[in-house]
Amino acid sequence: MKRDTILTLKLPRGNTLENYPVREPKQFKKPAGPFTRVAYAAAHVVADPLSAKEPWLEAAIDWEATLAYRRHLWSWGFGVAEAMDTAQRGMGLDWSNSLLLIKKSLEEAKHIPGAIVASGAGTDHLADGEKHSIERILEAYEEQCSAIEKLGGRIVLMASRALAASAQSPDDYARVYERVLGQVKQPVIIHWLGGMFDPALEGYWGRKDHLAAMDVCLDVLSRNASKVDGIKISLLDKDKEILMRRRLPKGMRMYTGDDFNFAELIEGDAEGHSDALLGILDVIAPAASQALSFLVENNKTGYHEALAPTVPLSRHIFAAPTRYYKTGVVFMAWLNGHQEHFVMVGGQQSARNLLHFAELFRLADAAGLLADPELACRRMRQLLAVNGVA
Repeated sequence: MKRDTILTLKLPRGNTLENYPVREPKQFKKPAGPFTRVAYAAAHVVADPLSAKEPWLEAAIDWEATLAYRRHLWSWGFGVAEAMDTAQRGMGLDWSNSLLLIKKSLEEAKHIPGAIVASGAGTDHLADGEKHSIERILEAYEEQCSAIEKLGGRIVLMASRALAASAQSPDDYARVYERVLGQVKQPVIIHWLGGMFDPALEGYWGRKDHLAAMDVCLDVLSRNASKVDGIKISLLDKDKEILMRRRLPKGMRMYTGDDFNFAELIEGDAEGHSDALLGILDVIAPAASQALSFLVENNKTGYHEALAPTVPLSRHIFAAPTRYYKTGVVFMAWLNGHQEHFVMVGGQQSARNLLHFAELFRLADAAGLLADPELACRRMRQLLAVNGVA
C-alpha cells in the first residue's frame, strides 16, 4: 500500500537536524472473531503528573487513563497481562499498587465481552538486595497468589528476585515452584524473564547457562503439568525458545516473550507455534491484531505485511539496556494520544536519550502506527523543544 507524505518534521540524526517526511497512517481493522493464537498484551500504567508524590519514591497512577488503555487493548482482541514488568512492576510500581491495579482491571473486564486478564504474582514486597529464607519466599508467593485468587484472577507466576538472590541450588527452585503450584486453584503461566530484562534475575533456575537452566525448568514443568497452562520465556533468543517449545509437556503452551523475533515465533513451523505474552503488543496492538486476523484465514502474506514493519520498531524499543524498554512503550502511547503527558512512574521518561526517541518516531511512522500524525508531530516537537532543539 502506497502511503502519501502528509507532513514534514525536523528530527535529529547525530548532531544535525534533517527533514523527515511523515506519511499517512495505515488503516487496521478490528478483529471479527477470536484469534488462533492466545495473545496477551503486557500493559503499561499511566502516571498521574499532578500528584504531589515524589516520583522516585512513590507510584502515582492515573487510574482512568490506565484503564482506558486496557479497554483499547481488549478492543483489538488481546488479553491483558496485568501488573507485569511492562507496568514497571518492581521498577517503580510496588505490590500494594499492583494489587489495586489488578483489582481495577478485573472489575473493568467484567463490563467488556470476552475480555480476559492474567495477573502477575511474585515476591516483590520482600526487600530487594537481601537474602531471604526459602520459607519466607514461599510465603511471599503464597500471599500474592492468594490475594489475586480472592479477586477471581488468573495468575502469571513471575520470576522472583528474592529467589534468584537466595537460592543455593536448583533444588530450591523446585521446592518453591512445586509448593506454590500445588496450591493454585487453576493452571498458571510461568514467567521466566532473562537477565537482559532484569539483571537481578541472571542465573535463574540455579544455572547461569540458559540450556542448563532450561533442563531445570522443564523438570519442574513436567512434574507439575496439571497446574501449568504454559510458560512465557523472555530470553531474546528464538532458537532457545523453539528448542524449549518442542520439549514442553503435551498440551502446554509456549508464550513467546521474544520482542525481537515474535513474528516468526507466533507463525510457527511444522512442529508447532508460540502463543504470545508480549510488552510490544501494548505498542503495536492494531497491526498485531490485523496480522493475527490474517493468520486465522491462513493468509501468511497478509500476516507478514502487517507484522514485519513492526519488528524493527520493537527491536529498537527493546534495545540494550533492554530494561528501559518501558520508556519507549509510554512514549508511543503519548504520541498516539492515549495519555496527555510523557511522565512515567519512577521518572523513567528520562531513561532514553533524544536520538532514541527520534529513531522510534521514524520506525513508528514506517510501521504506519502513528494514528494521528499531526498530533504525533506536535508532541515530538514539544519533546525536542524541552530538550533545547528548535
